[in-house]
Amino acid sequence: MPETSARLLLLLSLLQARREWPTGELAARLEVSRRTVRRDVDRLRDLGYPVHVTRGPGAAYRLDAGSRLPPLLFDDEQAVAVAVALRTAPTTVSGIDEAAARALATIRQVMPARLRHAIDAMRVTPLANPWELAAPRVDSGLLLALGTAVRGGEVLAFDYLDHSGPGEGRQPARRVEPHHLVIWSGRWYLAGWDQGLPGWAAFRVDRIGEPTATGRRFTRRELPGADVAAFVTSQFDRGDVPGHWPCRGEVVLDAPAEVVARWAPGGPVVEALGPDRCRLVLGAWSWTGLAALVGTFAADIEVIGPPELVAACAELSHRYAAAAGIPDPQGG
Repeated sequence: MPETSARLLLLLSLLQARREWPTGELAARLEVSRRTVRRDVDRLRDLGYPVHVTRGPGAAYRLDAGSRLPPLLFDDEQAVAVAVALRTAPTTVSGIDEAAARALATIRQVMPARLRHAIDAMRVTPLANPWELAAPRVDSGLLLALGTAVRGGEVLAFDYLDHSGPGEGRQPARRVEPHHLVIWSGRWYLAGWDQGLPGWAAFRVDRIGEPTATGRRFTRRELPGADVAAFVTSQFDRGDVPGHWPCRGEVVLDAPAEVVARWAPGGPVVEALGPDRCRLVLGAWSWTGLAALVGTFAADIEVIGPPELVAACAELSHRYAAAAGIPDPQGG
C-alpha cells in the first residue's frame, strides 16, 4: 500500500484524468479498500478539492470546479509550461499583461521552493521574426466571446474587414457557425461555416468586429479533410508555409548554401551545388518582389525559371539603371 501522502497525489491525479471514477475502480488502482478511498476523498476535501460523490450501489467520484484555488500540484515540466505560457501570452493577446503577471505570481506563491526556482529560471524574451509581419494582437474579450460561441455551438453575427484595409471592404453582419479557434505563428483565426456563402471560411480574428451571439444553435459539421490545421493554412498566403506564396521561382546563386538558407524568406528550398554555389527555390508576394529578394544575396544569379521571374529581373534592371543614372541600352 502506498504511503498516505503519495496515495493522495495518485488519487488526485486519477480524478483529474477522467470525469468520473467508480469507487471500486479507484480502490483497485490504489490497491486499497473502498473505506480507505472514502477517507482519502475526505482528506482531499479538507485540502480544498471539491470532490463530488454519487451515492448508491454505483457510487462514483468526480472532481468538480471549486470556488477557491486549492493547493496546486505541478511537476517540473508542468511548472515550466505554465511559466512559458503566461510570460508569452501578452505577445498575442492585448490587455492581459497585468492579469498574466498576477496569475503567475499567484501560482508561484503556492508552489514549493524547488518549483518556484524552476519558474523563476524561465525568463522568456519573445523576439520578432524580421522576415515576417508582426502578428496583430487581439483583445482578450473578443477571444472569450468567440471561444464561448465555439464551445456552446452558437451562431455568431459579426462585421468582418477583408484585405482592402482599414475603412474599406468591411462586410457587415456575417453569420457564422464557429467551429475552431486557431493560433498560427502568433496570429489568431476562427474556422467556421459561413451561412451567407454558404461554405467553410477562415477569419482573421483581428479583423472581426462586434461579435454578437444570436442564440441560435447549430449542428456541427465535419471540416474539409477533418484537419483544422490544413484547412486554415490553406486559406492564407503566408511565408512560413512552403508553396503558399502566389509567386515562386528557382535560381542558382554563387553563394554558400548555409548562408542562403539562413536568410532566405518565403518557405525556401536550398540545395548545395558546391562550397560556394547553391540552388534556391523561394516565394514572394509578386514577381518583382521575388526578383528583388534574390538580388539581396549580392551574388551572381542564374534564373532557372519561370519566365515571369526572368521578366521581373529585366524590369528591375531597368529601374535600378535609371535610379543610378545609367542610360538604358535599349532606349527604354
